[in-house]
Amino acid sequence: MKLKVGETIKKLRKEREITQEEFAEVLGVSCQSVSRWENGTCYPDMELIPTIAGFFAVSVDKLLGVDEEMEKKAVDAYMKRIKEALNRAALEESIQIAREGVAEFPNNYTLLNELMYTMFLITSSDADIPNWKENQEKYDGEIVALGERIMKYCPDVELRTEATARLAFQHCEMGRKAIGRSIYETIPTMVWCRERSIWWALEEKEKVPYTRKYMQHAYEHMMDACDRLVHILPAEDALAVLDKYEALECLVEDNHQLFGTWANADNHSLRAKFLLELGRVDEALEQLRTAAEAAVASDNSPEEVKLNSVLLGERTFRRCEEEAVDSRTDRQYFRDRWLTEDAYAPARKREEFKEILELLK
Repeated sequence: MKLKVGETIKKLRKEREITQEEFAEVLGVSCQSVSRWENGTCYPDMELIPTIAGFFAVSVDKLLGVDEEMEKKAVDAYMKRIKEALNRAALEESIQIAREGVAEFPNNYTLLNELMYTMFLITSSDADIPNWKENQEKYDGEIVALGERIMKYCPDVELRTEATARLAFQHCEMGRKAIGRSIYETIPTMVWCRERSIWWALEEKEKVPYTRKYMQHAYEHMMDACDRLVHILPAEDALAVLDKYEALECLVEDNHQLFGTWANADNHSLRAKFLLELGRVDEALEQLRTAAEAAVASDNSPEEVKLNSVLLGERTFRRCEEEAVDSRTDRQYFRDRWLTEDAYAPARKREEFKEILELLK
């Protein structure tokens, strides 16, 4: 079996942003020796192997490149356990599993990113986490440290960009918007993104599936932008955006809308909120009833639903992890929301509202 020690040294050295000259000086060897190791001409002396492994804080096996398959299998197992814990909304457990993985593989960026993600989730104000505010303070420093490490050293561009965006958001959430914005500005723009640019290099058989994938991303971005716009516009304009949102969904999905989803229930719930703001209580109650029916359908929906459309092709809709983080059912979520938020107070005075709540039991 051919050892990959040279490739590993080169990868670790670049992650640390150390030149060949600097590394050679640390080891007391010539720069030419380091160059020959990295291009595979020869191996380091056996006496140097432990020193090099210690310098990069990796095991000798890791340095020699003989345990990559073992590490991948172990990391996949950790990721599976983390996902299972997240699907049960067991956030503390998911953090503990991620910590176990990082302790075993301290330089694995997949696990480092997942640890950052699990700690990020437990600070969410959107889920039913009673101590989310305390968690923000508790995990802030560690989230930032992990984000900065991944941002600086991770060789995987996609994973690094994901962690960078999360790091920027964390700063914004903690009131450090100027820092967050400066980090966001380092992320490449959509104008020169891979999905848009690589089309010219694709083989003919690749173009249809890749273009549909690109269109799916663009569609998701458009829907996300509509959702953000809804929350900052006056009620009348927000209702018009929701109309456009629904029309766009019908157009892209060939009129095959997914009724039984959290997103669908949320859209009708938002419609009710804006209608109440405008004093149109009867119309708002109709929207709340539809939202309740969608929430019930969502709770009873299968884990996977197959979709097919001319624009996006065939794909599978799955419940996402973010939904699972909240331990409440969709019915409980919307019931709590309508009973506590001031915006829905006018509806709570009507007898029909009690009937709608009965649907959510």
